[in-house]
Amino acid sequence: MVVQIRIDDRLIHGQVALVWSKELSTPGIIVANDNAATNDTVKMTLKMACPPGIKLLVKTVEDAKGSINDPRGKNMRIFGLTRNVSDALELVKACPGNILEVNLANAGVHDNDTSEKVTLQGSRIRLTEKELAAAEELADILGDKFISQLIPTSLKHKVSDLIKAAKK
Repeated sequence: MVVQIRIDDRLIHGQVALVWSKELSTPGIIVANDNAATNDTVKMTLKMACPPGIKLLVKTVEDAKGSINDPRGKNMRIFGLTRNVSDALELVKACPGNILEVNLANAGVHDNDTSEKVTLQGSRIRLTEKELAAAEELADILGDKFISQLIPTSLKHKVSDLIKAAKK
């Protein structure tokens, strides 16, 4: 069972490795990212960033669907990571009931997309129109289980509220 998918364009970094994996009590992390799954250098970097004792799977988004829906993982607490909202939406739609929450943490800041972006909550979430549409769809599916929370001690914000505020 995926207890949370974190959308973070940096994937695994100190905050994820040291704070979130402990907060969520997850013995496993699944990274769902096509580039990471097919790039040996990126995959090796993610493995080095993963905390000791935590099992790491780096999968394409398509392969991650199978892993998340695998009945052998039903009783295992898993922390998921994607780089963008569209990938998280694809996983949620393909894995009904197997993803408890999605956290939109850092998106669109470190990508190379030069399209015009809508900024949500300060400057750490910058979404293209396509990503914003995916966020709206994800908010419709998950409701208050689609949140934005940078660190466990910060307040949780409903993404639907952040989208409404950005459109004013």
